[in-house]
Amino acid sequence: MDTFASTNSTTRELIESVVIRFAGDSGDGMQLTGSQFSDTTALMGNDLSTLPDFPAEIRAPAGTTFGVSGFQVHFAAHDIMTPGDAPDVLVAMNPAALKVNLRDLKPGGLLVVNTGAFSAGNLKKAGYDKNPLEDGSLDGYRLLKIDITKHTLQSVEPFGLGNKEAVRAKNMWTLGLMMWMFGRERESTAEWLRGKFAKNPAVADANIAALNAGHVYGETAEMPQGIHAYEVPKARLAAGHYRNVTGNEATAWGLVTGGKLAGLELVLGSYPITPASTILHALSNLRAYGVTTFQAEDEIAAVCAAIGASYAGSLGITTTSGPGLALKTEAIGLAVSTELPLVIVDVQRGGPSTGLPTKTEQSDLLFAVYGRNGDCPLVVLAASTPGDCFTMAVEAVRLATKYMTPVILLTDGFLANSAEPWKIPDIDTLTPFPVQHRKDAAGFHPFLRDPQTLARNWAIPGTPGLEHRIGGLEKNYDSGNISYDPDNHHKMVKVRAAKVAGVADDIPLQTIDQGEDSGDLLVVGWGSTFGAISSAVLGARKAGFKVSHAHIRYMHPMPKNLGELLKRFKHVLVPEMNNGMLVKILRSDYLVDARGLNKIAGQPFKIAEIEAEIRGLLASA
Repeated sequence: MDTFASTNSTTRELIESVVIRFAGDSGDGMQLTGSQFSDTTALMGNDLSTLPDFPAEIRAPAGTTFGVSGFQVHFAAHDIMTPGDAPDVLVAMNPAALKVNLRDLKPGGLLVVNTGAFSAGNLKKAGYDKNPLEDGSLDGYRLLKIDITKHTLQSVEPFGLGNKEAVRAKNMWTLGLMMWMFGRERESTAEWLRGKFAKNPAVADANIAALNAGHVYGETAEMPQGIHAYEVPKARLAAGHYRNVTGNEATAWGLVTGGKLAGLELVLGSYPITPASTILHALSNLRAYGVTTFQAEDEIAAVCAAIGASYAGSLGITTTSGPGLALKTEAIGLAVSTELPLVIVDVQRGGPSTGLPTKTEQSDLLFAVYGRNGDCPLVVLAASTPGDCFTMAVEAVRLATKYMTPVILLTDGFLANSAEPWKIPDIDTLTPFPVQHRKDAAGFHPFLRDPQTLARNWAIPGTPGLEHRIGGLEKNYDSGNISYDPDNHHKMVKVRAAKVAGVADDIPLQTIDQGEDSGDLLVVGWGSTFGAISSAVLGARKAGFKVSHAHIRYMHPMPKNLGELLKRFKHVLVPEMNNGMLVKILRSDYLVDARGLNKIAGQPFKIAEIEAEIRGLLASA
């Protein structure tokens, strides 16, 4: 916690920022606790960034390290970019949560432990030979030991719940305690509980009672020395209407907005897959906004349904993660061959194969750019923050419909589930890009092209005089009929490539996000590494290093000036959550001696990891 002023012992200690991690068994409600704390924090005007961390098992044995679920929230009185490198406060609801997360807690950090869960059986399940609460191993932290389970049961006793349901309320008791400690209001959470349990008011009242009891405990209990109540003032953010948004929510809203700006109905063909499924959930609730959702029996059926919708004149969309993108590959090639607009959202996760389903990675970049049979180019975009998922989803719709091409939008598990305050855009300020379906039958064939964009005309089947068929076999350039002529095939491959390459004329030039446009070192990032890179570069610049940051959002084709920009710097560093993908593209396309910084741990970069690499590279140079 970064303290900027202190008050006397009877009042709250003012702090500028704090990182809290809630951790417990997957049945302890840590995601709910963290999200409610985050929503309350946003309502109080703090800037924030979150990092949910889910176990991969649907239900690991209770009390084991495999079943630990965590939620980290960083909130501050100033603009922040990341969920924080390490927690200042760790709330451990059982021994397994302590075992998994203690290594990340800052030395001297505050450790809140539910002693009621530290039974001999739970200690054994977590791999402890001795009770860490008694063997002195936690002496380097400020330890607050509370039997949260006992206090919760006492607080909900009047409501007549069964023991199992009563114990579940311990997350609300814990939330109440942390709301007291950091001066958060409880009413929004109480309202949420009343709505969630509207059909079971006793459960709602019991959870609210537990929430209040945790708060009262903080007010009345005598805290150990060094443990205080704190206050984080409001952040100084630009004026406007804000709401908390996750990347998947923003992606869903961006797709709908793009459809409205294009004047098209949306058809989502999707198969549930972690961590993309919540886009399907969000869009399924937006039928009133011209969205049709279809949960298919598999990934191939999902993308083929989306392609069929595009053939019929709507905009087909499909959402997936890495394994699903692999299954969709042949159908995506069909969309390239038929030159139909299609938006594919790939929420990347750890691989290969099933890999790490609930962990984040940037491991699909090469697959998105190159991973199809034949010469099969398409547009690839990447969002950089949860809020930017909205902007890039709109852009994916614009480019897909203007250039009659599939567009892959890359996000990842970190962006999908993390949240930040998002300034709600004024829709009236967004520029429409209405689609004009072909109406004129004179001289029509389905592959007549716009001379500027090289996009073929888009005719709705059944329009009088515009009846046509298309498919995956090669077409004659002049008629659209099937053709096996070698010279024609050469020409068609070149035309499809030129069409996608021409998108570079319709996207912004690459800019420097921070620093000068020449110097000793340029740190180049893409996707969700934005916050960590930006913060690391800021720290290095404050230390006097001549370092700049450029973040790429258009992955294929890339901005036209990128190569020239890279060559203005003596060194180029590319941090990625993979084994080196963007760095390969930059080295091959622009012949720059770029250096990779690779992290393949299922977790986002820490600021310190990138800043250390910056300092080390420049010191050795």
